[in-house]
Amino acid sequence: MKGKSQFADYILYHKQGMPLAIVEAKDSLHPVGGGMGQALAYAQLVDVPFAFSSNGKGFLFHDKTMTDGVLEREIGLDDFPSPDELWRRYVRFKDLENAQLPVVTQPYYADASGKSPRYYQSNAINRTVEAIAKGQNRILLVMATGTGKTYTAFQIIWRLWKAKAKKRILFLADRNILVDQAKQNDFKPFGGAMTKITNREIDKAYEIYLSLYQAVTGNEEDRNIYRQFSPDFFDLVVVDECHRGSAAEDSAWREILEYFSSATQIGLTATPKETKGVSNIDYFGEPVYTYSLRQGIADGFLAPYKVVRIDLDKDLDGYQPDPGQRDRYDVEIEDRLYNQRDFDRKLVLDERTKLVARKVTAFLRETDPFSKTIIFCEDIEHAERMRQALVNENADLVLQDSRYVMRITGDSREGKAELDNFIDPARPYPVIVTTSKLMTTGVDAQTCKLIVLDRRIGSMTEFKQIIGRGSRLREEYGKYFFTIMDFKRATALFADPDFDGDPVQIYQPDEDDSPVPPDQPFDPDNLPDDAVIVDGFVEGGRGEKQQKFYVDGVPVTIVAERVEYYDENGKLVTESFKMYARKTFRKRYESLDDFLQHWSTEKRKSAISKELDEQGLILDGLRREVGEEYSDFDLICHIAFDQPPLTRRERANNVRKRDYFTRYGEQAQAVLNALLDKYADEGLIELESAKVLKLKPISDLGTPVEIINDYFGGMEVYERAVRELEQALYAS
Repeated sequence: MKGKSQFADYILYHKQGMPLAIVEAKDSLHPVGGGMGQALAYAQLVDVPFAFSSNGKGFLFHDKTMTDGVLEREIGLDDFPSPDELWRRYVRFKDLENAQLPVVTQPYYADASGKSPRYYQSNAINRTVEAIAKGQNRILLVMATGTGKTYTAFQIIWRLWKAKAKKRILFLADRNILVDQAKQNDFKPFGGAMTKITNREIDKAYEIYLSLYQAVTGNEEDRNIYRQFSPDFFDLVVVDECHRGSAAEDSAWREILEYFSSATQIGLTATPKETKGVSNIDYFGEPVYTYSLRQGIADGFLAPYKVVRIDLDKDLDGYQPDPGQRDRYDVEIEDRLYNQRDFDRKLVLDERTKLVARKVTAFLRETDPFSKTIIFCEDIEHAERMRQALVNENADLVLQDSRYVMRITGDSREGKAELDNFIDPARPYPVIVTTSKLMTTGVDAQTCKLIVLDRRIGSMTEFKQIIGRGSRLREEYGKYFFTIMDFKRATALFADPDFDGDPVQIYQPDEDDSPVPPDQPFDPDNLPDDAVIVDGFVEGGRGEKQQKFYVDGVPVTIVAERVEYYDENGKLVTESFKMYARKTFRKRYESLDDFLQHWSTEKRKSAISKELDEQGLILDGLRREVGEEYSDFDLICHIAFDQPPLTRRERANNVRKRDYFTRYGEQAQAVLNALLDKYADEGLIELESAKVLKLKPISDLGTPVEIINDYFGGMEVYERAVRELEQALYAS
């Protein structure tokens, strides 16, 4: 469930963006320390050592520095410490008194929009600046996908650059889209001081350099153009997505970092790599700050998720061809048992692909056919077959616009050209994209509401990156949560203790180790036959050309379908969608009376549906189980409180039996009767909107102005009549 935002009464700052203390205020009926519990919780969140609680008569001062030898004491207003005194204590507490460099107090960049860092971004920025002041030259920041790593990096660079603590900065990323997004968006305020290294050309007249790391490295000495810079040219290097291989001893990343070893180096990642192949912590050190996916959801900054797990019979039981059986292309199929690990890698069941496409389509039709969707497939060929199956399932929508379904993979020029349109919230197309590896990282798909996993995922790093494609919260576009539809049991990784845990160094490389991590860039001159290189990374290659068998006509069915989600205690819960809905309703409404009270006092009933949407509960999805003819009211009463439901038409007929309309004139009665028919056919949403007056058959009764002014005597009377009609519908 999405968390709710928390607000401290007051935050005291030394300088803009540099918090020192929390003040929690209560009224005089509370004891002076009545707000200390809240104050301490907020102080921990914003990473400050001081908390104050007040009831208007005095203050309780909690001082972690214990400068006076006491942790908590009551003080009067005259004894309240000055800003300078709190800053001195803060510096002592943070062990900055003997810092090698002055603590940078340069304010954050602020634009006309008033955007400022969130509390966790401020924590990351301040921790980094303070670590640099202490002389730490290797720094690791771990922040969940969607929490604004690039914006955080910009503010760190801005403060250090404006304070002249760092004069020349290199920002490295592994994909062009990451560099371009940074240059065009978060880094834009650097203006003419910034350049992007392109065409392997160097201009030393700038101060901020952005580069795809492949643009400054190569296999031959004359291609390593970063050596045109002197080793001490940069005094700050920031590595985005540093889990990609920057800490691997034999990687091209590492060559750059070692060449500029005198510079302070900051690694940014949502998923620090800790395997026998590579250790980010070994290179950068323990993270100076970590902000997890779970914390982001609890704070209300990231979208919560639910998982729909779907098990297919052939995935569970396997498939074995008859001896000597030949596939679609008359190739004899190897006689053995094929299972989920083999499907779409070594053997293709055409009916399986079609079933997945049908299930995805049905889900979108029940919720929103234009929800941005990413389907992760085993390889490029699988992504193309899935695209074809989805085109056939959505022929009506594809005929409206061929971009409704697209394949975006490394070899598809047309697909990659549409990537910017897919991630742009304002552009409706493409809607559904099939991919392999191209979109696992570095793609800021802010309005993606559905992630489909039809590929096995063995790497926790890759799993977190994929889940991160849906974690952006964009309420202004109606995105309050996202759904993961899992056909390959990949979401079993949610149950792994390492998922979303604090990064821990599990491997310390020896001098003789020669790790080649799976995310490592490949030598372009030594690629497998079936591989396509994209931004220096392999898309679709598996090391050797593999034979696939294509089998038609084998029936595939769904064995089980269930909803999984994390409860408030972080426990994974698995249950039917109906039971999930019941629990969700019961958390929101303690009793039937509580719900009825809420329903009767809510002026616009559609607001209740929206509120449930925010909790990941789509009422339209429930109607398939309960009945399409039931209203939101009856769905909730029936599922949550076991009340026998009435159809919309039954409720409309009950109103007519009560001679409800006799208080109105003949023309107004005709309008109300027509509104009841609309309700019976389409539900309350149509009834609540004044636009309904423009729809047939109501529009045949008169124009909206005539209906409102002539038949009802004005808007106020009309709206009251509609509200009373709603009350009559649910009176029993």
